Amino acid sequence: MSGKAGRIFLFFLLAALLVLSGCAEKEGAGEQNESQVFQDSEGDESVSIRNIRVFSEAFESKGMIPAKYTCNGENINPPLGFEGIPEEAKSLVLIMDDPDASMGTFTHWVVWDIEPVAGIEEDSIPGVEGMNDFRKIGYGGPCPPSGTHRYSFRVYALDKKLEIKAGSGRKDIENAMIGHILAEGELVGKYAKA
Repeated sequence: MSGKAGRIFLFFLLAALLVLSGCAEKEGAGEQNESQVFQDSEGDESVSIRNIRVFSEAFESKGMIPAKYTCNGENINPPLGFEGIPEEAKSLVLIMDDPDASMGTFTHWVVWDIEPVAGIEEDSIPGVEGMNDFRKIGYGGPCPPSGTHRYSFRVYALDKKLEIKAGSGRKDIENAMIGHILAEGELVGKYAKA
């Protein structure tokens, strides 16, 4: 093998290894443990974060989201239920996104200062809503240009209310949550345009 051919082979071998290691990480990331340990906002101590079970009567975990809740239907939020919210929780945050979007993770809905209740109703505004990646405030349903995409509904129980102004972006909310998450959970659904 010539020097140039050897370098090309080595390049493709390294690229393949990087792709495989990324796939292995993604597969492991989808599994939830009973609790996860994170550092608090000062980075001094470990904090145990408990799990919230997130579910919907509209679709099964990893099942297809009905068109009613998408841009091809009524474009309203589905009903969601929560189990395992800590008694000491002061508020909930809900972030819905599409990790399969071609330009990177696409945020469809950000809501905070939700009362720590057992769920939210269909077609509701359960708290203060932020700006999504459609550049609109509120819920923007699944609307993939092609193929089947996954949609994650992530719920966080916090030890305080965020009291951030309506229309703020996801990054502002995520930064304000640091060191205040008591529990979290996720429901994933799928959708493909007909």
